[in-house]
Amino acid sequence: MCGIVGYIGHRKATDVIIKGLQRLEYRGYDSAGVAIVNGKIRIEKQKGKVAQLVKVISANPMQGSSGIGHTRWATHGEPNDVNAHPHTGQKKKFALVHNGIIENYDAIRKNLESKGHVFESQTDTEVLAHLIEEIYEISDTDFITSVQLALNEVDGTFGIAVVNNDDPDTIIVARRGSPLLLGIGEGEHFIASDASPIIEYTNKVVYLDDDEMAIINRDSYEVRTIKNVTLNKAVHELEMSIEQIEKAGFPHFMLKEIYEQPDTIADCMRGRLVVSENRIQLGGIAHVLDRIVNADRIIIAACGTSWHAGLVGEYLFEYLAKKKVEVEYASEFRYQNPLIDEKDVMIVISQSGETADTLAAVREAKSKGALVLGICNVVGSTIARETDAGVYTHAGPEIGVASTKAFTAQVTVLSLMAIMIGQKNGALSEKKSAKLIKALNEIPEKVKAILEHADDIKKMSELFTYAPNFLYLGRSYNFPVALEGALKLKEISYIHAEGYPAAEMKHGPIALIDQHMPVVVIAATDHTNDKMISNIEEVRARKGRVIAIANENNSEVANLAEYTIRIPETHDCFTPLLTVIPLQLISYYIAVNRKCDVDQPRNLAKSVTVE
Repeated sequence: MCGIVGYIGHRKATDVIIKGLQRLEYRGYDSAGVAIVNGKIRIEKQKGKVAQLVKVISANPMQGSSGIGHTRWATHGEPNDVNAHPHTGQKKKFALVHNGIIENYDAIRKNLESKGHVFESQTDTEVLAHLIEEIYEISDTDFITSVQLALNEVDGTFGIAVVNNDDPDTIIVARRGSPLLLGIGEGEHFIASDASPIIEYTNKVVYLDDDEMAIINRDSYEVRTIKNVTLNKAVHELEMSIEQIEKAGFPHFMLKEIYEQPDTIADCMRGRLVVSENRIQLGGIAHVLDRIVNADRIIIAACGTSWHAGLVGEYLFEYLAKKKVEVEYASEFRYQNPLIDEKDVMIVISQSGETADTLAAVREAKSKGALVLGICNVVGSTIARETDAGVYTHAGPEIGVASTKAFTAQVTVLSLMAIMIGQKNGALSEKKSAKLIKALNEIPEKVKAILEHADDIKKMSELFTYAPNFLYLGRSYNFPVALEGALKLKEISYIHAEGYPAAEMKHGPIALIDQHMPVVVIAATDHTNDKMISNIEEVRARKGRVIAIANENNSEVANLAEYTIRIPETHDCFTPLLTVIPLQLISYYIAVNRKCDVDQPRNLAKSVTVE
């Protein structure tokens, strides 16, 4: 993995591809490369940022109107110029870029080496390029058939784009488990692993599904399976604008996306939260609502930040809807021989809708008869297409690798679902649901109020920029927020941080607390306030430095903490939508002070499309 761009048409291919790779930089990567077909295939690739590749190409421009490009996040072989994509076959007739992992690459490589093939890189991708060329040369088959035969020999996942020196007016793309889409223009076509590189050229796209390939020319395209069955694929219109993927005057995408949250939470509720009628309307799950209500249990599966949102969902569903809930790491789910059947409902959560581990959980649950619902942000994504029903978060493109607005949008959707189910099964009275709906409707304005005090948080963050460790403590609904706050700090500032249920502090982490340890205490739920005050006293007794996130009127906590960040009052169950905002800002400002790459933190990728 990480990003693929391709172009064939009337424009200069390097201009389109380089700009596309720059649009994909947010996904995280360690090298980049381009292959242009113009009489012969010319390849340029460099370790590091796309800017390094641009310098090389600027010094020796690449001519041609057809080509492919890639940003790589290393899986096989260290990040360097040789392991960067594109890769070629033995005779350099083919060039290929690849997202995913070829699991049986070693066996294929040894077989090809026995036939005289010599490999330059340590990658699984180069093996696939050699295999395609071997079939093309030895079997005397055409370009299309050679790719099909090769793909039928490989195990694992792939999103590939291939060019052939003998057929310069064709690009072939294919996918299994790694997203690819085709952008349709006038006398030109675009290829990308997500929509951001092509949105300024076209809003018409075709999404490839697993084991499908497209044969693309300037004026036409055809979609087949890798078994050579011709398909008639629907053309979709993108719900994205070029403005959404630009910084709009902010220094970083992450800060822009933090500040977008009043709007994204409101957008998530628009048309769904009907305050005047005391009603929740979620059309994406309305037709399966009875099955959800009658399910024996709800299983939530996700990874990373989405898993933290799922943990908040567990509290919401159990409190508001009186439903039995289990939260699983999607990455572990299918390996534990899960006991799941048609009486269960699984909810999977993924910002991109392409997370490989979460998609594997979807397929495992569906194979055992469970109803599977998706919560995701990207319309047309694989999870959106493969789940039985679901709800989009409508948060708009999230470019910063460290997720912010996706988390609050996911928690908002879970809140809507919990109220809707609670109303349907009678767990919520009309009076209680009216109170909840009113409180949820007020959240965007309350988030805006917190953001108005960002400068105070910025000043406080300067004092803790070089702390070696952080501890985050929360209870009830805000225990998952403690986990999320610690994750954000780790991701973008590279400071070690741990999130804990506050009561667990005495079972180990208290040994770490001294005058050098900042402890972030989330004290914003009324029903646990007394217990949190006791935890703060325990930290103070060991000279720990307390940063408290507390309700506006909570003077007890404010008097005990060294620093207090106040949030507006709301219902306990919606406090995560408010308490997470200061934690996002703390992480952001500390990372900026440490001169870290906020939007593209080291070793991380935005969309994890391999296991």
